[in-house]
Amino acid sequence: MNSTHSPVRGLRGCAAAAVLALAATALLPAPNVSARPAAASAAPAACPKLTVSEGWYGDNKARIERLIADHCRSKGTGGGAGKGTGAGKPLAVFDWDNTVIKNDVGDATLYWLLRNDRIRPPRHGDWTTTSRWLTPEAATALAAACPPGGRTLPTSTDTRCADEILAVYGTGATSTGRTAFAGYDHRRMEPQYAWLAQLLRGWTAREVRSFAAEARAENLAAPRGATQRVGTARVTGWVRHYEQQRALIRALQDAGFDVWIVSASPEPVVDVWARGVGIDPSHTIGIRNTTEHGRLTGHLQGCGGVRDGEDRMITYIDGKRCWINQEILGVRGAAAERVQPAARRQVLAAGDSDTDVSLLRDATGLRLVLNRNKNELMCRAYDNGDGRWIVNPMFIEPKQRRTAPYPCATTGYTAADGTARPVRRADGSVVPDQWDTVFRGRDPEETAY
Repeated sequence: MNSTHSPVRGLRGCAAAAVLALAATALLPAPNVSARPAAASAAPAACPKLTVSEGWYGDNKARIERLIADHCRSKGTGGGAGKGTGAGKPLAVFDWDNTVIKNDVGDATLYWLLRNDRIRPPRHGDWTTTSRWLTPEAATALAAACPPGGRTLPTSTDTRCADEILAVYGTGATSTGRTAFAGYDHRRMEPQYAWLAQLLRGWTAREVRSFAAEARAENLAAPRGATQRVGTARVTGWVRHYEQQRALIRALQDAGFDVWIVSASPEPVVDVWARGVGIDPSHTIGIRNTTEHGRLTGHLQGCGGVRDGEDRMITYIDGKRCWINQEILGVRGAAAERVQPAARRQVLAAGDSDTDVSLLRDATGLRLVLNRNKNELMCRAYDNGDGRWIVNPMFIEPKQRRTAPYPCATTGYTAADGTARPVRRADGSVVPDQWDTVFRGRDPEETAY
């Protein structure tokens, strides 16, 4: 994406004396999220506040408002020199799926593609050309289920083909249970997510945006809890924006933050959805295909030391760090894969899954975690060694309390080779198992916490 930064919105601003005083004050460590919430200092009235109160757990809203006040109109923290960023502005980075919205826009797009015959068959029926990580067993299963012929696959009526694609994408296995992807770095690549972007080969980015727009309209119009039929399966058929996150993004923008979305869904899809919360496509990063003659190919753009077409790194765990450093901070080459100096990194980050661990760990102010019971993420959030992690139940259909502790000391971490290992802190010490302490209340559409 080669867009330039759009102008930051005009600010009502803080009083000059307040800005100077706050800039001189370091953000104090916060109590552990499992502890009883402490009273937070009130933010100066002139700085933006969150306009939606329901759904926030404990003192999370107050702490976020304090962070905003500490950086309101500040130009001394975060941001960088990369294309599209406001150099020197405090930086905020959000994951998208299940962080800013409920449910997954990548899923919604694939379901629409399958229902509307928009997936092109691979050349010569060779499904290994759709992903270098696809196993021979998966390629064989897909070839048997989806015979070549025609400009697009007739997945609206050919339920066998639709079911096989859905199984490989959704479960990482064939419909008969054979492993679909192998050989990749599990800290940089999720081949199931990447495969959706690769299945878009042959279309232009503009065409993909039009597909995403139609899927978006359908999913926002559908009632909560709706399902749809894809192949022979019933799948999720609705999406909602979290109004709490929309209000947070607006407050950050009004306070002078440079706000970005970094997602593991295809970038043209995220571009369409992010506009719904006031984020311009110049401030979204998703999985990026390479292009030929204006059309998407089945290969992916690289980051850091990974070249275009090698398909070895997407916006996933450590890959999110690389893409933030490269595209927002302007760091080039292998250095983009490394943690950057604190003064350049994001002040606020928000995520919901292990996908977002590195994006969150790099944040210097607050790390907002929506609790979806993901092992590594919740281990790190509840360990909360520096007091900057804050945990909130999901704003719509929050998870119930996990009854067993998170297995942090044994299997909570997935290594690059896919093996399960203990979760370790930066100093190498093992994070002990953690109990779930911020869990389901009542639905925020019914009552506030």
